[in-house]
Amino acid sequence: MTDFAATVADAYKTSGPAIDLGRGVQDGSVSNEAVVQIPLAMMNRHGLIAGATGTGKTKTLQLLSEQLSSAGVSVFVADVKGDVSGLSVAGDSDGVAAKRATEIGESFGPTGFPVEFLALGGIGPGVPVRATVSDFGPQLLAKVLDANETQEQSLGLVFRYADDNKLPLLDLSDLRALLTFLNSDEGKTELAGLGGVSSQTVGVLLRALVTLEDGGGNEFFGEPQLDINDLLRVAPDGRGLISCLELPAVQDKPKLFSTALMWLLAELFEALPEIGDVEKPKLVFFFDEAHLLFDGASKAFLDSVAQTVRLIRSKGVGVFFVTQTPKDVPADVLGQLGNRVQHALRAFTPDDAKALKATVSTFPKSEFYDIGELLTSLGIGEAAVTILSEHGVPTPVVHTKLRAPASRMGPADDVDGAAKASPLFAKYGTRVDAQSAREMLAARLEPDAPAAPTPAPGGGGSDGRVHARAKSDGSDALGQGTKALGKFLKSRQGKALEKQVARGIFGMLKKSL
Repeated sequence: MTDFAATVADAYKTSGPAIDLGRGVQDGSVSNEAVVQIPLAMMNRHGLIAGATGTGKTKTLQLLSEQLSSAGVSVFVADVKGDVSGLSVAGDSDGVAAKRATEIGESFGPTGFPVEFLALGGIGPGVPVRATVSDFGPQLLAKVLDANETQEQSLGLVFRYADDNKLPLLDLSDLRALLTFLNSDEGKTELAGLGGVSSQTVGVLLRALVTLEDGGGNEFFGEPQLDINDLLRVAPDGRGLISCLELPAVQDKPKLFSTALMWLLAELFEALPEIGDVEKPKLVFFFDEAHLLFDGASKAFLDSVAQTVRLIRSKGVGVFFVTQTPKDVPADVLGQLGNRVQHALRAFTPDDAKALKATVSTFPKSEFYDIGELLTSLGIGEAAVTILSEHGVPTPVVHTKLRAPASRMGPADDVDGAAKASPLFAKYGTRVDAQSAREMLAARLEPDAPAAPTPAPGGGGSDGRVHARAKSDGSDALGQGTKALGKFLKSRQGKALEKQVARGIFGMLKKSL
C-alpha cells in the first residue's frame, strides 16, 4: 500500500518559500508529516476557494493573506461580512486557533498584520475608493446598469463621443448630462457620424442611472480616483500591506461592489509592467462572492474577464476567486485556476447533487479518497486541496486540516478610527468636484455663449468645430427646451439629480490587447 504521508510530502515539497495550508488527513487521522503547502512562486497561477456557507472559506482567505503579508507580498481582500478586518489584531492565545495548532502539531503565535481599510466611495468605515466614469469604461458600467448588448454598444458610442470631444466624464451627473444632450436635436446630429443612439435607449439608460445613483453610484463615482499603486505598498517592517475593502455597508448593492472589484483588477492589468515568472508575486487579489461578477454577464464581458485573468499572471498578480461552488465560475476562467481549496459541499437537493457531481469531475482521481464522499464529509476548517507544484504539475488531492489564522477570527474594534488615521485618508478622504462634461455642456447650451471649439466626432467637419446655431429675429436659436435644459443643469436640483460614475476598464484593456 502506498505510504500516504510520504506521497503527500513528496508531491507538495518545494525548494523555495511556501504558503503552509495544513496537514493531510487519512481515515480520520492527521499525519503531521503530510505537509500541504503552495509554493510562493505559484501564487500568481491563480486559485479557487470554494465551499458551502459556514465551512471556513473566509478563514482560509485570512490564513493565506497572513502568510503572503509575512512573505512581503501585498494583498487585496474584499471583506463582505466585516470579519476579515480582524487581520489587523492578534488572535486569542487560548481559543480555537490554538486548539487547531495543537491538532496539527504546531505552536500558535497570535499576530496582527498591517492592514489598510478601504470603503467604496466612503460608504461605511474606510478610506474612500472612487473611480471616474471615464476610467470605469462602458463595458463595466453596462454590467452595473444591467444593460443589454444593444445598450452596452450605445454606451460605447457615448464614451467614444466624450473622448473625441474632450468631455471628461467624472461622475454620474456628467454621464446624465451627456446622454441628455445627445438625445437633443443638436446632439443627435453630432452623434450620427458614429452610428447614433436611439431615444428609447437613452431613456432606458437614464432610468437605470437613477437606480445606480440611489444604489451607491453617487458616492463611488468621482474624484480623487484611487491610485492603484497604493495597493502595492509594504509596511516599514517589510511585510506586505493588506488592503481590506470593507463591504458590509454595500452588501445590498452586489452589482456595484462586484463590478468595482473587477475595475480594480483591470486597473492593475493596465498599470503594471510585464515581469514574467517571479519568485513571489507583487500582489495577490482575493475576489470574494465571485458569482456576483458573472451573474447575467454578457459574452463580451466574460471574454474580457477571462483575458484579464489569463494575462495578468505575467504582471506578477495572482487572483483567487472565492465562491460556493466551482460552477459559479465560467469554464474559461476556471481552467486558469491552478490552486484549489475546496471546502465541504452539501447535497440536500437534486440541484445540489448535480453541482456535487460536476465539482467531482473537475478534480484529478485519487488513490486515497472517494472524492464525492470526501467533499460531503469535510468538517469546518477542512478542505480537499490540489495545487500546481513548483514544476507546474497538479498535485494529488489531499484531505487537509487547515491551519488557523494567527489574527483575530472576527471583526476589528475600530475600523473607522484606523482608516481615518491612515495617510491615505488625507489623500482620498475629501471629494473633489473638478470642471467636467456637465459644466462644459451647460456652458455650450447658454443662449448667449459662443460655440465651444470641440473636435468633430470621427474627424468630420471642415474646421473641426461644432457650431451653435445663430440667433435670428430675437429668438433663441437653440430653442426654449434647450434653454430650459441649460438652466436645469446649472440649478441646485439639477446638480443633486446628476451625481456620479467612472471609466477605464475593459475599453482600455482592449486597446492594450
